[in-house]
Amino acid sequence: MSKSKYGKYVISELKLASKLSPDRQGPNPHYIPKVGEGGRIQLLYLDNEIVKNALYAECVWIMPGGELPKTAEAHPHSHEFDEVITFIGSNIADPYDLGGEIEMWLEGEPQILTRSCLLFIPKGMKHCPLIIKRVDRPIFHTAMGTGGIYLHKTEMNTNNP
Repeated sequence: MSKSKYGKYVISELKLASKLSPDRQGPNPHYIPKVGEGGRIQLLYLDNEIVKNALYAECVWIMPGGELPKTAEAHPHSHEFDEVITFIGSNIADPYDLGGEIEMWLEGEPQILTRSCLLFIPKGMKHCPLIIKRVDRPIFHTAMGTGGIYLHKTEMNTNNP
């Protein structure tokens, strides 16, 4: 990408400028699993520490194979901003087929996700745990919130932002 006046608004690689992004990305965010190894690939991340006045957004591939963490996000929590979470299957013949099974809790009620979907999480709505039950094909996952940085209040510690 060439340097330009507006080039800073084009996020095309994982940037680790945010103090919160390393926690969200795990111990080695640049690691890409080998085919069949499975796991989570943190592809892109944005917040207002990376680009001034930006919203929070992340893009992740969830790959089949290997052992997945039982819980991707363990604790119920809420945000002081609206959030949109997506899970998109990679079956081109049937793009609504998620190619796996994910359990996402909304206000204490489990939602079993087996189709490509958008979840709207209004400000203050308690959500999670997020449990990856099965991954048969790569699943593309995004999360975006109108807050400038990813902050949440957990059920375990409501004093924690």
